[in-house]
Amino acid sequence: MSNLTLFALTITPLVLTPGPDMLFVISQAIGKDFRSGMMATFGVCSGYLVHSILVALGISAIIVSYPMLFDAIRFLGIAYLMYLSFCLFRSVFKSKGIQIEQTNTPNPIRKGFITSLLNPKVMLIYFAILPQFMQATGNAVLQGLELSFIFIGLCIVVYLSVAYLFVKATQKAGFDKTKQRWLDATSGTMIMLAATWLIAH
Repeated sequence: MSNLTLFALTITPLVLTPGPDMLFVISQAIGKDFRSGMMATFGVCSGYLVHSILVALGISAIIVSYPMLFDAIRFLGIAYLMYLSFCLFRSVFKSKGIQIEQTNTPNPIRKGFITSLLNPKVMLIYFAILPQFMQATGNAVLQGLELSFIFIGLCIVVYLSVAYLFVKATQKAGFDKTKQRWLDATSGTMIMLAATWLIAH
């Protein structure tokens, strides 16, 4: 139990540090409702679950061992984020006001899943931190999954809290078509920052 507590204390600052996935959750919650942020959160964490299974089974080590394959996944993720950003910026310049919740964009769960699944930084975090808290005795796969579930649980709590705060802040400010365009632009900028963050790292 002490080992799990230490792991939780170690990764909490990492979870609280804004990154591509948190920016994506915020971009979905801002100007919409808590449900959008919640769906984006569960989508992102579903991607984390896939990473968890791959790491526990040791398959991700193969990807990291081949730089070309790793870079392909990395730039595919960046391209996807830029595509999402482009869709939001395009809506800003449409002549008619649009309701964000009625746009023909993919489901936030699916977008969040793909965004986190194609985020190689998450994979590196798993490889850099999880092994340090795995003990020589015991089932390595079960230990890996156990630590991964703690990480995912913390992410759910933090991302949902952030989404709720941004939704409340938006509701207090009021909302109309002009502000909607500003929110679209803000959301697009956040996702573009996420893509830039991935390129820089």
